[in-house]
Amino acid sequence: MASGLLALLDDVAALVKVSAASLDDVPTQVAKTTSKVSGIVIDDTAVTPKYVVGLDPSRELSIIYQIAKKSLINKLLLLSPAALVLGFFAPWAIPPILMVGGAFLCFEGYEKVHSMFGKHAEACESTEDEMEVITPQELEKERVSGAVRTDLILSAEIVAITYATVADKPLVMQIAVMLAVGIFITIAVYGFVGLIVKADDFGVHLAKANNSPQVRKLGVGIVKFMPTFLKILSYVGTAAMLWVGAEIIAHGIPFTSHALDKLEHSLSDIPALAWFVKALVCAISGLILGFLIEKVVTLARRLFKKSPAEKSL
Repeated sequence: MASGLLALLDDVAALVKVSAASLDDVPTQVAKTTSKVSGIVIDDTAVTPKYVVGLDPSRELSIIYQIAKKSLINKLLLLSPAALVLGFFAPWAIPPILMVGGAFLCFEGYEKVHSMFGKHAEACESTEDEMEVITPQELEKERVSGAVRTDLILSAEIVAITYATVADKPLVMQIAVMLAVGIFITIAVYGFVGLIVKADDFGVHLAKANNSPQVRKLGVGIVKFMPTFLKILSYVGTAAMLWVGAEIIAHGIPFTSHALDKLEHSLSDIPALAWFVKALVCAISGLILGFLIEKVVTLARRLFKKSPAEKSL
């Protein structure tokens, strides 16, 4: 009995040592994973501010907090467990799910581009029954929902890349790294987004009369620059949605994945050019794909839309 208990304690001690050794390597794996998802993190940071622009300034940080909270919940309680379960039971299902998410990003990105450059056409096509009054609270809720939907796709890609990085590691390591990456990236992204959207308030504070002329000049410059910066960031965020969405889909298809890798390798002597060309090709492809998806969705809506006679029945 005593020898059996000692053997059990030895096994427990060995398991604790393995787990401790795994946890010691967590920061290294987190750093490695973060570098791989840096492009998606930039995309997420660029996309989010456009959901806050135009709303009550006093509600900006609250809105960002709502989005960040839901993003963290999605990463830790939904996406990470799902990745672990799928990775163990059905690893083949992860790429198709990500491709569906990529298609959604392309569709949403195309709609943003269409709204930017097709406003006059939309105004002519709109009818009175399509126009509705929306309260600030409803608009805020709609913006938060839209931001969370977009973040869910980007977060899924981050979680998938994180899982792929530690797929051959012990389960304890996988869980620890995925939790650490999810928390770190969420805080980093939405902390920076908070700084961006409140920069104009900081500029107003610097521009107060009790500050020195140089400080006031800096504050006025920040206030004047921020609308232009946010507009540029909105364009960057839209382009990023198209780029990331198309790249997710491309990597899920062997032929296009090979072609994309070949394109990047052909320009490997100039890394910056290779990155730019790859991003440009993906963004254009995402725009075309988003256009096609929008046409399919529009056709489906028309086919399933009930006629007035059917609605009255």
